[in-house]
Amino acid sequence: MEIDINLSQFHDIFFEESFEGIEIMESQLLNLSPGTADKEIINTIFRAAHSIKGSAGTFGFSEISDFTHKMETVLDKMRNDVLEINQQLISLLLSAVDSLNNMLISHREAKPYDATLIENVSAQLEKLAPHPGADTPPAKQESSQDSKQAATTEQRWRIGFFPYEKLFYSGNDPLRLIRELQTLGEFAIKAEVDNLPDFDDLDVHNCYLGWRMQIQGQITREQIEEVFAWVEGDCKLEITREIERRSPEDRRKSPGQSGRRKTDTEHRSIRVSTEKIDNLLNLVGELVITQSILNRVCNDLGMDSSDKFLACLEQLERNTRELQEQTMSIRMLPVDKTFQRIPRIVHDLSIAQGKQVNVEFSGETTELDKTVLEKIGDPLVHLVRNALDHGIETPDIRVSKGKPEQGTIKINASHEGGHVILRISDDGNGINSDKLLATAIEKSLVAEGVELSESQIQNMIFLPGLSTSNEVSDISGRGVGMDVVKRNISDLGGTVDVWSEQGVGSTFTIRLPLTLAILDGQVVRVGRQIFIMPLHSIKETLIFNQSDTNTVAAKVELYKYRDEYVPLIRLTELFNIEPETSADHPELIVVFDIGDKHIGIVVDDVIGQQQVVIKSLENNYKSVPGLTGATVLGDGSVALILDVLGLATQHKETGNRATTA
Repeated sequence: MEIDINLSQFHDIFFEESFEGIEIMESQLLNLSPGTADKEIINTIFRAAHSIKGSAGTFGFSEISDFTHKMETVLDKMRNDVLEINQQLISLLLSAVDSLNNMLISHREAKPYDATLIENVSAQLEKLAPHPGADTPPAKQESSQDSKQAATTEQRWRIGFFPYEKLFYSGNDPLRLIRELQTLGEFAIKAEVDNLPDFDDLDVHNCYLGWRMQIQGQITREQIEEVFAWVEGDCKLEITREIERRSPEDRRKSPGQSGRRKTDTEHRSIRVSTEKIDNLLNLVGELVITQSILNRVCNDLGMDSSDKFLACLEQLERNTRELQEQTMSIRMLPVDKTFQRIPRIVHDLSIAQGKQVNVEFSGETTELDKTVLEKIGDPLVHLVRNALDHGIETPDIRVSKGKPEQGTIKINASHEGGHVILRISDDGNGINSDKLLATAIEKSLVAEGVELSESQIQNMIFLPGLSTSNEVSDISGRGVGMDVVKRNISDLGGTVDVWSEQGVGSTFTIRLPLTLAILDGQVVRVGRQIFIMPLHSIKETLIFNQSDTNTVAAKVELYKYRDEYVPLIRLTELFNIEPETSADHPELIVVFDIGDKHIGIVVDDVIGQQQVVIKSLENNYKSVPGLTGATVLGDGSVALILDVLGLATQHKETGNRATTA
């Protein structure tokens, strides 16, 4: 009976793994230095290309397989020292990676790709490494490197290949691997059917067979392992040399040096869709709310007297909190996923502008929520492009200033409190504050004669329509971008600030919440309305003293806080709420950190702290300025979560209008 398996169900896995291979090739190509043939880097690139080629052939994407085969041929000549590694060759391979990426995207989205561009890159690859037998697998061509490592006599290898049951789910086909192995030399094979179940228990999507093979020829272990490279972790693989004749140099080497293979227990993972994780997170959120309601009910019924019941309740709370943290951790990813885009951008722009720039990363393992990570990518890229275009000088100018020819851009990620801090620094020219202020006055973005601190002037770079660039280029100079950067970061509940010194460099500091799903909040009361304030931004809570208040333009209240005056926001006025305070219960001021500034929010009472699950207002009702979402409290009532940054922006605009009037 012939069983037809629809391979289209595995396409998503193929594309996902192929894009991972694209990232590997791009990052490793950027690590190559002209004139230096790092064999380990080239082999890593080769393996990634080889995996994409094999999988593409399995799923019928022949043009992707053929194109990648040409890349393999060039890479093979590079690792055999036939082709000299120079900047032109690296740039061509980067273009080939871009072309391959475009082909994959086009196939995934079922759209046509630019065939002319692909053919142009393909022709350049073919010119470098003409290959008469385009359909011949690279494994059949013995490289000079392998020839050096192989014994002068034929070797006989015994191979045990035992796929795990779920091998087909990764899109791999054992038959393809066996056929490629067969091209290496004299070949014999025997199937192992011990694990084959009864017909009634047979699942056509599972792999039950294993194979024992024997192959003879001038073959190295590396060639055999290369065939099975894309099924590492999905099978049990045994490779033993039956007849072994080694040179004296080989004998001095330890047996483990012949190749590296992952053990069955290494890097075991499972791919889960984001939608499933989000659903799980929502269920955990509902569990947190239910547990909070249970606590409230028990308190109202006076059941705290039962020690056993109270102990069980505390255990439930601990378990719920641990489950919540573990579920949240599933969505957390290291920021190096976002950093991977940066080296290529710096590489291309440096060549285009004739600059020498080195990019340094630190804190790449710092974890951030997947949603935040995806949305911070574009602002981060824009800040790097801006640093390279406006900040870093050309080599001759840097030398004239006593700087090294090569400029440096540093990107650091770290945890601070409940935030992730991203810092993008450069050792370039810095921000010309005088020119920035003059441009802002010229464009009527700030009133002439107003006194501003150096920090306030530098932060005007985020004003819409403000650019100090003398030329409009593809990179910058149109007065758009920096304001979008700030708005995108603000939408994530974060802040961005800049420090700069003329001739020394600039540093942009981005402060982001760890996640957008859970919030450690301060519960406050304004009138009869309950609000949640983000706890991580609270600086201090004070008793309101009317004598420390000044009013500006009959609208804006300023409160004397330590050595500065902070603007006050009254939620009673903003949301039309009747206040409920008395001499026994005076108003309170909750002071918040907003970047390098402070703002105060007036409340009637502070109830306590509580971790809350954020429910989107936009999805369930509509977007409301000054509110970031809502949550359900222990008594079943709904509390609104304040967007402190949005409130500060609203208050500033109101103050500007009042001052202008």
